[in-house]
Amino acid sequence: MEMNQAETAFLLPENGEYRLRWFTPVAEVDLCGHATLASAQILWEKGIVALDREIGFLTRSGLLTASRREDGWIRLDFPLETAEPCETPDDLAEALGVKPIYVGRNRMDYLIEVESEEILTGLQPDFGRLKRVGVPRGFIVTSRSGESLNRADFVSRCFFPAIGIDEDPVTGSAHCALGPYWAHKLGKNQLTAIQISRRQGLLQLQLTPERILISGQAVTTLQGNLILK
Repeated sequence: MEMNQAETAFLLPENGEYRLRWFTPVAEVDLCGHATLASAQILWEKGIVALDREIGFLTRSGLLTASRREDGWIRLDFPLETAEPCETPDDLAEALGVKPIYVGRNRMDYLIEVESEEILTGLQPDFGRLKRVGVPRGFIVTSRSGESLNRADFVSRCFFPAIGIDEDPVTGSAHCALGPYWAHKLGKNQLTAIQISRRQGLLQLQLTPERILISGQAVTTLQGNLILK
C-alpha cells in the first residue's frame, strides 16, 4: 500500500531458490510477469546471483524460472493459462464500451477479442461496472496488430479494477492466456506482442505443449531503502 504500485515483489532465499510473492496495493496475486522479470534483474544486477545462472522462484503458481538470453533479454518460463470460450457476462460489453467478437475465461481472467487495434486503442472502460462483472482478477482485451505496429502479431490492454489496478502497463501473466489463444488462431508458436497501454511494452513469446516462454527487457530506474519503525 505504501509503494502504491502494481505489483510489488517480495523475495526470500530458500534452499538455493527464492520464495516469491506479489502484491498490488490491495491484494495478493497468484501470477505476475513483470515483477518476476524485475526480481531476476535485481538479483543478477546486484551480483546476488551469477549472470549465467538460472533463477528458480517458488510461487503460488508453482516453480517459475528466469534465465538471461545471449542478447540480454530475460526469459521467463511460465505455465499456460489457456482460456476456454464462455458466455459473455451481463454488462461486460457495456462496461467495456465495445461489442466483443470472442469471450473466454481461465482461472484468473476474462479474455476478450475486439475487431481491431483502433477499437482497442480507443477503449474507455467503465471501471465501476467492470468491478461488478465478477472475476477473480480482471479483463484481458486483445486484437490483431494494425499496420502501425506490424512488428507485432497481436496487441492487448489489461484491466484489473477489482485488485486496485484500473489498467496495467505490461502484464506478462496475461500472455499465458494470450499466447495459446493467438498461437492457435495464427498457426504459429513464436509470437511478438505489444501491450498498448500508455507505457507500452514489447514481449516475445514461445509456446511449448505445457509452458510458455515469455521474454522481455528490464532496466533499473530507482533505488531506495524501506525504513521500518
